[in-house]
Amino acid sequence: MSRGEQDLIEDLKLARKAYHDPMLKLSIMSEEELTHIFGDLDSYIPLHEDLLARIAEATKPDGTVEQIGHILVNWLPGLNAYKGYCSNQLAAKALLDQKKQDPRVQDFLQRCLESPFSRKLDLWSFLDIPRSRLVKYPLLLREIIRHTPNDHPDVQLLEDAILIIQGVLSDINLKKGESECQYYIDKLEYLDEKQRDPRIEASRALLCHGELRNKSGHKLYVFLFQDILVLTRPVTRNERHSYQVYRQPIPVQELVLEDLQDGDVRMGGSFRGAFSNSDKAKNIFRVRFQDPCPGQSHTLQANDVFHKQQWFNCIRAAVAPFQQAASPPELQGLPELHEECEENSPSAGNLHTQRRVSTVSSTPQGEVDENAYECGSRVRVAEDGRRGKALQAQPGIRRVRDKAQASGKRKETLV
Repeated sequence: MSRGEQDLIEDLKLARKAYHDPMLKLSIMSEEELTHIFGDLDSYIPLHEDLLARIAEATKPDGTVEQIGHILVNWLPGLNAYKGYCSNQLAAKALLDQKKQDPRVQDFLQRCLESPFSRKLDLWSFLDIPRSRLVKYPLLLREIIRHTPNDHPDVQLLEDAILIIQGVLSDINLKKGESECQYYIDKLEYLDEKQRDPRIEASRALLCHGELRNKSGHKLYVFLFQDILVLTRPVTRNERHSYQVYRQPIPVQELVLEDLQDGDVRMGGSFRGAFSNSDKAKNIFRVRFQDPCPGQSHTLQANDVFHKQQWFNCIRAAVAPFQQAASPPELQGLPELHEECEENSPSAGNLHTQRRVSTVSSTPQGEVDENAYECGSRVRVAEDGRRGKALQAQPGIRRVRDKAQASGKRKETLV
């Protein structure tokens, strides 16, 4: 643990000395831009130096530490200071990527990457090190417990420390999720005022988002907020990336989710049987309004079966609290809807697809499949996935344990 803390401190200092200060001095970026990207990274160095000092004080001449539990219980709540930094990461990464289009910035960063001090890590890797360190603390504590005798007085304190760090991570994830949600809301563009829905602006959680294709094969970027599904098209104007809302957003309480079998439809609008097997679409599902009046239905295709399942599970969990259980005959009686405008195939009007309509599950709103995982542009679930009330800096251990055990789960998925 001490080695990891020392490495973190050195990397934080390196980020300032090798990247921030030279770019400011050479006017490669403005002070405002650098502040937005680096945040208050320097302020966390004393926090980790404090832990190192406490461990050093408790270390015996032979290099061993008799007890560390009380040190961690008192120190870990201070990690709540990272809430602001982690919440700003999405916007910081977007600005850094935008600035990389500047040849001066790109040249400077490339020279740094080729220098020995970088260890072949780019700037963002250094900026993301604090977050990576945070999620390792529970693993480190469990490893310490594994090497601690069961009758050692540190065992209970270490278990309490795990509950504390889990509470801290849950609180950070909650704040980060709210910030990410607002970031994307601010990026939405509306072609028609009728597309605006107060449920979008009121959203505080983004349950799932990522790229899908519609029935015509066009790429869409889809957002599932806690109360509404929004389909968009990514656009770039004057180096500014935004998302143009496509058709009418569908409130989850009015949303019907249908699972389509591979081969039920073909990208381009033809139904099963009209084309050869090579033309049949895979990994598809459909979303539409319960009320046929809007006449809006979207057949969507995921990259593979795993991503389809993640999308399907996430949407199903979101609609479950609102959707009334319907028997198969009732479902069969619903009016048939067809793809709107460019998604509609004239030859498909009188044909039917074989599909399964999502039924109500017992999954609470916002809960996503446990098998979801995190990766850059794949399905991602927030690292800890746990959201609950924030732990105070110095609560009683019993109250900390109660809060951590009572906190609910909320997961966020990026496809």
